Amino acid sequence: MFQDEARFGRINDVRRCWAPRPIRPLCQAMLTHEYTYAYAAVDVQRGVLDTLVLPHVNTDCMQLFLDEVARRHASEHIVMVLDGAGWHRSMALRVPANMHLLPLPPYAPELNPVEHLWDELREKYFHNRVFDSLDALEDHLVASLRATEQATEKVRSIVAWPWIIDALTK
Repeated sequence: MFQDEARFGRINDVRRCWAPRPIRPLCQAMLTHEYTYAYAAVDVQRGVLDTLVLPHVNTDCMQLFLDEVARRHASEHIVMVLDGAGWHRSMALRVPANMHLLPLPPYAPELNPVEHLWDELREKYFHNRVFDSLDALEDHLVASLRATEQATEKVRSIVAWPWIIDALTK
């Protein structure tokens, strides 16, 4: 599985959108410094996605996420590929028994296919959206993540990069 976190906040991404002539679409802009974080791990072969929305990126939240993924896949041995964030390397992090952490090389986010899931999520569910509260943002994020989790073939098409699949099947 590949793992990553992404920050979502009450700051929107205003993009072009279609409207019939002569209507000019109205897109609100918002800049508020309130954030929440989505944690995700994906099985690149099957397209199975596990996500959690947590308030911070730190060792405690990472521990909650790893424990939840380990619980959801209790009968499997998981090699979790992740970046070098400080909370991933913390000595306080207790890796579940059915999991092994494998760090990516430093400064190589392009090697993590979860980054492309974040792009897809932001493009399909978050552009030109303004949220009245952090709770509204979190509700929308949870619904978006659930929809993405259920679309395993779509997830697989985004994350099943040939070099990863080749490495796993040889």
